[in-house]
Amino acid sequence: MGAPEHEPLGDPAALRALRAAAVDDLALIARLHHAELDDTTLDALRQTQFPHGLGFRLRSLHGQQALAHLAAVMADFSMPMEVGLRDELAADYAAIYLTYGYQASPCESVWLDEENLGMQAPMFQVREFYRFFDLVAEDWRRRSDDHLVLELQFLAWLLGSTNPQALPEAARFLDEHLLRWVPQFARRVATRCATPFYAGLATLTAAYCDELRDVLAQVLESPRPSAEAVEARMKPRPQAQAVPMTYMPGAAPSW
Repeated sequence: MGAPEHEPLGDPAALRALRAAAVDDLALIARLHHAELDDTTLDALRQTQFPHGLGFRLRSLHGQQALAHLAAVMADFSMPMEVGLRDELAADYAAIYLTYGYQASPCESVWLDEENLGMQAPMFQVREFYRFFDLVAEDWRRRSDDHLVLELQFLAWLLGSTNPQALPEAARFLDEHLLRWVPQFARRVATRCATPFYAGLATLTAAYCDELRDVLAQVLESPRPSAEAVEARMKPRPQAQAVPMTYMPGAAPSW
């Protein structure tokens, strides 16, 4: 099945509108992963008709299913939230983002490291992306560079940047980072969490990133690489073995 069709983006105004919408959407999605859902946030979501109020319109079947699921969840919420529901949401948030009770870490390294450890090579690779644009994680010890919230915020920053390299780098960042682990994170959260809200949020995040990448391929007029091609280029390159030095008379001081 091919990529979903979106509005033509050859018009600079249409592209600017798309980028602005995606910046706002990603900031909102990152915020929902950042802190547990409370009455203030829920009220703001309802006022913006979340999730159908997102500026970037998802067209894929996966995206439509995620939107329908979250819309049904939002329709069931009452204001203010019932105490039992608030406690259940708080416990779910903690199990996903704080205690890792569902073994669904929101950090990339845990998914891509061979030993499933945090703060490994993927984190440093993400840090290099940030450094290229003179950005740095606020406190990597509290929330590592490869945390889902920071990666979404960085993607939003790229889409809002006027740097001519920002869009190609956004596509590469999705290929080499978010899209290599977020789908797995979303599946595990959706099948293990207790609340439909966090199941829907995880699923929406994965669908959004995937469909945004399709649109970037259209904008950049460059097809998406296959998952196999991405994995091949992300494999560590073997280090060249040092060649033993032999003594060359006259080449260096000797005893």
